[in-house]
Amino acid sequence: QLRLVESGGGLVQPGGSLRLACAASVYSLDNYSIGWFRQAPGKEREAVACISRTDGAKIWTDSVKGRFTISRDNAKKMVYLQMNSVKPEDTVVYYCAARGSMNNYCTAYDVGYDYWGQGTQVTVSS
Repeated sequence: QLRLVESGGGLVQPGGSLRLACAASVYSLDNYSIGWFRQAPGKEREAVACISRTDGAKIWTDSVKGRFTISRDNAKKMVYLQMNSVKPEDTVVYYCAARGSMNNYCTAYDVGYDYWGQGTQVTVSS
């Protein structure tokens, strides 16, 4: 069983930066595809980014392209979402998710992910 724990959320001013981290409790993270999603109250979950051995790093959401980057450190079993030039509309809960180890490519569909973290709140406000 893979367990994911997000951290790094909090309050940040518009234009600032924040780095979210996703820690995985697994023997080896190498073959897992990891995605970042976000969800606002009353709205559907939105795919933000994904990273996999097959696809590399992908940013799904047009509104964050050029501002957010996803990276991973397999040795530390960590995946990161670097958020730069944040905007008030980035204020939502962010989740990391993992696909089963046999699915080593990315998808933007949340149903394609088998494991989810508990989420971390990001609030962009002055």
